[in-house]
Amino acid sequence: MKGTSIKKILILVTILAVPGFLYYLLTEKGKNRYKPLPYFGPKAVASTFHSVRGKQIPDTVYHEIADFKLINQNSDTLNWKSFENKILILNLFYSNDNPGTKLANKVIKDFEKQYGKNTVIRFVSVSIDPKRDRPEVLSKYAAQLNAKAGKWDLLTGDSTQVYNLANKQLLVDALQKTDNGKTGFIYNNLFLLIDPQHHIRGYYEAANQEALAKLDDEIKVLIVEELRNNKDGR
Repeated sequence: MKGTSIKKILILVTILAVPGFLYYLLTEKGKNRYKPLPYFGPKAVASTFHSVRGKQIPDTVYHEIADFKLINQNSDTLNWKSFENKILILNLFYSNDNPGTKLANKVIKDFEKQYGKNTVIRFVSVSIDPKRDRPEVLSKYAAQLNAKAGKWDLLTGDSTQVYNLANKQLLVDALQKTDNGKTGFIYNNLFLLIDPQHHIRGYYEAANQEALAKLDDEIKVLIVEELRNNKDGR
């Protein structure tokens, strides 16, 4: 009889404990189902703090891409204000007979089919041949690609600013070389995923299908992350 009573007590305790355990899993573990994407570039510990479960954790200052002033295919001057609250998929290019650019353009067209109607997503291609890729050249080039400004902006401008943006802000390699009197370019044919706070959240090789599939996944993760941040008032 005594054994039966103990068994009943154990069953009752189990019944009461299981909902609490499930609630813990949902509230604590469920938060991490979509892990935030990493931040790329140099970072530093800030003098401010945030609270996590009652503990004061120092904030981190992540690399933030500095503002710029470049011109798109419509001869409009764009800067960060032009991309306010937008997620950018950005790459480098030059228009003159470049197989790498042709490949990247095809990738962007494929992504446009999926994200073309999403007003949060913008595509940005920055020319590393600004001497040739002037706005009037990019206007004709954009027409061939059906690249509409405001959704897919092809940017050009002062060469010093372009190369500073590429090498020091986007943290990718881009350089101009002259061989036998002929000018050429060496650069990383990558896509960058940039959040609305101007942080780099990912690098993806344009010629790597696995990397592009990862980009597709991480665009969705970043959209969710931004929705959460907006909901939390961040």
